Order: sequence, then structure tokens, then C-alpha cells
Amino acid sequence: MEDVLPIAEIADASDARAIEKAARIIRRGGLVAFPTETVYGLGADAQNAQAVARLFEVKARPRLDPVIIHVVDVEMASLYGRFPESASRLMKQFWPGPLTLIVEKTPLVPDIVTAGLKTVAIRVPSHPAALALISATERGIAAPSANPFGYISPTEAQHVAEQLGNSIEMILDGGPCTIGVESTILSMADSPPCILRAGGTAVEDLVPILGELKVFSGSSQHPQAPGQMKRHYATQTRLEILEEGFEKLVPGEKVGLLTLHPSLKPEKYAVLEVLSPSGNLREAAANLFRALRRLDAMSLDRIIARPLEEKGLGLAIMDRLRRCSARG
Repeated sequence: MEDVLPIAEIADASDARAIEKAARIIRRGGLVAFPTETVYGLGADAQNAQAVARLFEVKARPRLDPVIIHVVDVEMASLYGRFPESASRLMKQFWPGPLTLIVEKTPLVPDIVTAGLKTVAIRVPSHPAALALISATERGIAAPSANPFGYISPTEAQHVAEQLGNSIEMILDGGPCTIGVESTILSMADSPPCILRAGGTAVEDLVPILGELKVFSGSSQHPQAPGQMKRHYATQTRLEILEEGFEKLVPGEKVGLLTLHPSLKPEKYAVLEVLSPSGNLREAAANLFRALRRLDAMSLDRIIARPLEEKGLGLAIMDRLRRCSARG
């Protein structure tokens, strides 16, 4: 008979003793959910292939989908990746922060972390609890989002507890995530560099440093980076992206609306989720996954999402909505 793990301990991420305990769990091969500025991550020792294998098992994540290694600084990053000179300005300006760089991996990285690829995804998060945990662990932490694979990413500790709480050892509660969508992933292994996932660092902010770059906007069944599957970040309730004024509602249908601005006719909908009354894209991104979770819990017939302008964080938001709305 297999051992049954107890319900995960939830601890204050600002408590130094909790951080030390979480670090010990990871060093022993356990799993800890922790806050970052983007979403909550599910962390395992990046150098322990068995621990990372359990991470994939808990999330029901396909082994062909690589995960990001979170490090505390450039020095630790160099243990896991070989960074070209062109990456130095990016690291100086955007680390710590929501930018992941893909570079050639070193022998220290197990194949399971990179799904067998010769490249590895690395970033330095800016959340103080994440940095404290990595420092206390004294090695990189492999961490995808702390939720079942393909579902809405968690932006609060309670989201993790509800879905993975009986499968992991500990959850560090650092409050709501401030950015609310995952990091931008930039491949430095491509020429010119290529955005493989839009995220918390705007593409427009990278152009002055890199000059020419490409943006990957499709899907892949053999991803080079996390978040490239056709259907991802998905609600259980069917979601459709519709242009303003084209919502075709069936009489008696229970429909929720996800919109940036307040609706002109809110009475048409069973429930309304406004991402930012002022139209602020940072606020909208921070609210996106929480709003989708609330809508998904309302037993709706479907969810309608109105599109946003694809500039700044609007590009990342629309990427998440498209993958959420994709069929099968």
C-alpha cells in the first residue's frame, strides 16, 4: 500500500523559519509551492531528476513540456546555462523579474527538466519569498505553475491548496501575485532571438536592447518552452473570444462575460468580470486568472471574453485567452 501524503502545510512566506523548512523539503526531494511575482510555482530541486519526475506526476504534466529553473542571481544561473554575451544587458536590466531566457544547458541539468532538449529555460524571480527560498535551498529550483497541467494558473496560495494540497508537502503563502501572468520566455538560442511565450515583460521593452527579434504565436505538440501547447490555461467551462457587439446569447443560457472595461448592458449576463475599470493592463493581467477561476466556479453554460488590444501586457493576456478557448 502506497504512503498517503498529509494535506500540505500552509505557511507564511515571510517567516524565515518557514523558508528554511521549505528549503529542507526541497533538498530532500520534496515539493513546495511558493509565490513569485507572476504566478505560484511548484518547486523541486532542479538537480534531482527523481524530484522533478514527481513534480511532473503531481501536475499530470507531459514529459515533453520543459520547465523553468528559478535561480537567485546571474552567478547561479551560469551553473545551469551558457549565456551568450548578448544576454548580459537583458539580465542586467530585467533580472530579477518576469523574463525567462533560453540558452544552452550545462551538464548539471537533468534531461527531464528540459524534456531532452539541449537548451534550458532560466529566470530570476523578483518575489522576496522566492529569492529567499532559492537562497536557502542553495541550488536552482525547477518550477512550473502550481496547478494541474493545462488548467488556470494559481495566483493565490488557496488556489494551490484546493487543487494540489493533498499531493505536496508545503505551500508558502505570499499573498496574491502582483503580475498575474507567467514570465515572458525569450530564446537566445535562436537568431534573431525569439519570444516563445508572451508574458510579464512586454515585447516592446525588449526591442531597444535586442533590435531585431521574432515572436512565436502558434502552438506546438513538441514545445521548446512552457506554455506552447494549443490548449492551456483552460477553464472547464467553454470560453469563447468574441468581438464587441457580437455576443449571440440564447434565451435561458447562463453566460458570464470577461471584459477589460465595464459592459454597456451588464443585465444580459449571469455574471460580469471586469479586469480593470480604468483599462490598466497591469491591473487586468493581475486579475485575469482570478477572474477566470471565479467564472469557472459559477456553473455557467459558457464564458464570453472580449478581446484586448495586443500591446504590452495585452499580448500576454490574449495569448492566455486564445489557449484557454482552444478546442481539444
